[in-house]
Amino acid sequence: MNTLERLEQTIAARRAASPETSYVAKLNAKGVPKIAQKVGEEATETVIAAVSGSNEELIGEAADLLFHLMVLLDAKGVSLDHVLGELDRREGLSGLEEKASRSE
Repeated sequence: MNTLERLEQTIAARRAASPETSYVAKLNAKGVPKIAQKVGEEATETVIAAVSGSNEELIGEAADLLFHLMVLLDAKGVSLDHVLGELDRREGLSGLEEKASRSE
């Protein structure tokens, strides 16, 4: 089991915990809009770190972004396997071809 799979299991387990003892539960108690907002904040911080920060800052922000994205996916009932399946489906396509296929 890889790191993201372990993280997915941990997030699922903590979803039902008390918001007073679990950050994941606290986010879930606030609902999907708040979790999505947090993903947006982390994405912005990742971009800023990429443009003007050190590699260490980028690594930290990227980890925060992945974590919050996985909390959002869990809250929406979307598994990591679903996302990986979509990436597998796109494998071998050029990015331009894949993007064009979405607008058809």
